[in-house]
Amino acid sequence: MGTALIVVDVQNDFCEGGSLGLPGGAAAATAISRRMADGGYAHIVATRDHHIDPGDHFSDTPDFNTSWPPHCIAGTAGASFHSELDVVPVEAVFSKGEYSAAYSGFEGKSGDGKTLEEWLRAHEVTDVDVVGIATDFCVRATALDAAGAGFNVHVLLDLTVGGSRPTVDATLKDFDKAGVRYTGTPALPPA
Repeated sequence: MGTALIVVDVQNDFCEGGSLGLPGGAAAATAISRRMADGGYAHIVATRDHHIDPGDHFSDTPDFNTSWPPHCIAGTAGASFHSELDVVPVEAVFSKGEYSAAYSGFEGKSGDGKTLEEWLRAHEVTDVDVVGIATDFCVRATALDAAGAGFNVHVLLDLTVGGSRPTVDATLKDFDKAGVRYTGTPALPPA
């Protein structure tokens, strides 16, 4: 039994200079690496967008809600973890979205085909801390799915980056309804 850290989608395309780059992404990668180095976790895992042909998820005229410009395409630099993220402590990576949108890390699979939930249960994890990008999309979906699967969930907002104040505020209401604990304040783009 123990607590796992889930690092969500700290990839080049979601950080400054990426196709969907958010201000604060590189700083979050650095801060998450410091958190991992501090220890205290029984396990550390990561998720990543890993798109091949996700259908309507990619669009030339995106609505930035359900459709987006191409990003995190498998085999490209944009899909790689940010260089400021220390991946050495990461025990397993769960790739998601090859042929669909897939916001939650619980939709992904590891290299040996295990889902995130299967992996956490096999390692007797009861509690998860969730960090990463973006607070109001993939962090949100991962945290809510973790709560739905019966894990005790804590989102460390200081180690997340949000897309916008309104969607982050709506996310926090969703967390309240689902019993997801959260502390801190996410990085946000300038208003």
